[in-house]
Amino acid sequence: MFDRFKKSRPAPAEPVAAQAPPQTGVPAGLVSLVKTAGVSLAKAGVPAGQRAAVYLVIDRSWSMRDYFSSGAVQNLADQALGLSANLDDDGTVPLVFFDDGPYPTVDISLARYTGVVADQHRLLGGQNTMGGTQYAVAMRAVIDHYRNSGATAPALVIFQTDGDPQDRDETRLRLAQASKLPIFWSFVGFGRSHLDFLRQLDTLGGRVVDNASFFHAGANPAGLPDSALYDGLTAEFGTWLTAARQKGLLP
Repeated sequence: MFDRFKKSRPAPAEPVAAQAPPQTGVPAGLVSLVKTAGVSLAKAGVPAGQRAAVYLVIDRSWSMRDYFSSGAVQNLADQALGLSANLDDDGTVPLVFFDDGPYPTVDISLARYTGVVADQHRLLGGQNTMGGTQYAVAMRAVIDHYRNSGATAPALVIFQTDGDPQDRDETRLRLAQASKLPIFWSFVGFGRSHLDFLRQLDTLGGRVVDNASFFHAGANPAGLPDSALYDGLTAEFGTWLTAARQKGLLP
């Protein structure tokens, strides 16, 4: 579990180098993010050259409206691309919005990312259609997309929310079932709530491997240093890769 409100990661004994991004042609606006994400991956023990499909899941419940209007959600999308450029060979991040149900998955890419979140939010009806909070429907959408993609590399899912869900039992079941899959869920919280349910998911029993982590980005996530965000998102990913290989979930 990684929680900046409870503990901090110790500094590495020796300087770590950023992973060499597989992507070329990274837009100037993302270069710094790509480098910073690479440092965090190395600190987390992710092997150089490791590939993974990066997904971004965004909470579109009513309480999230200020984070959409402030640009905090778009900022997270940019940060997800910076992470993907280190791990994914196609430079694309599938984006899943959810509230009471999932919305059609759209792609964010190095060639198309500016304003994509705001554009999609508007196409879905903006504030007028924002609903409740049900995690399991979004998790199912990610799992289905991953299975249908034919991917052979694991998936790293950035799952953002600002509130506990209304479907707690189904979410627990879905996460436990998903522990048999090569998918890691990196939950990131926005807001002032302690998000106790996400803390529970982080230590959920009955899983093949620990396939989830939780990081609280606080009430002003856009003001959080990129390095802190990436450290939080990737803190347990390297550990999971090792455990998943030991269980035969990864080659």
